[in-house]
Amino acid sequence: MARAVLACLLLSSAAAFAQTPPANDSVYQAWGGKAGIRAVMDEFVPRLLTDPRTAPFFKNTNRENLVTQLTDQLCQEAGGPCVYEGVPMKLVHQDLDIGRRDFNALVEILQQAMDAKGIPFSAQNGMLAKLAPMHREIVTTVTETQQRQ
Repeated sequence: MARAVLACLLLSSAAAFAQTPPANDSVYQAWGGKAGIRAVMDEFVPRLLTDPRTAPFFKNTNRENLVTQLTDQLCQEAGGPCVYEGVPMKLVHQDLDIGRRDFNALVEILQQAMDAKGIPFSAQNGMLAKLAPMHREIVTTVTETQQRQ
């Protein structure tokens, strides 16, 4: 009897471990893995650095370092094997006086880069959904209109 109970416990434990879902890397896969993310960042960063709405925020930025950091960050956020080891978002953006309009311009530029690299619309939405919570850490300026809301 004790053997039967032990066997049931072992089987139920094994079943529980077998049902643990793998990390969700569907966005990572849809973007073509790290190479696909890097290709989008290679398209995105030059646009970001030259767009008059966003360029002032990046005037002292090392382009290659930015591409590398963003690649690792998006790779991690998308469920890939990368680890972002850069400065936390809140800390790196705290003194930049970034408003909603600035953040929205960045998102628009990212969408243009994703389109240019042929990222499917559903994969774009998947990535944007993963990145959206960062808005709270990046936008540092609150206008009077936003304060009243």
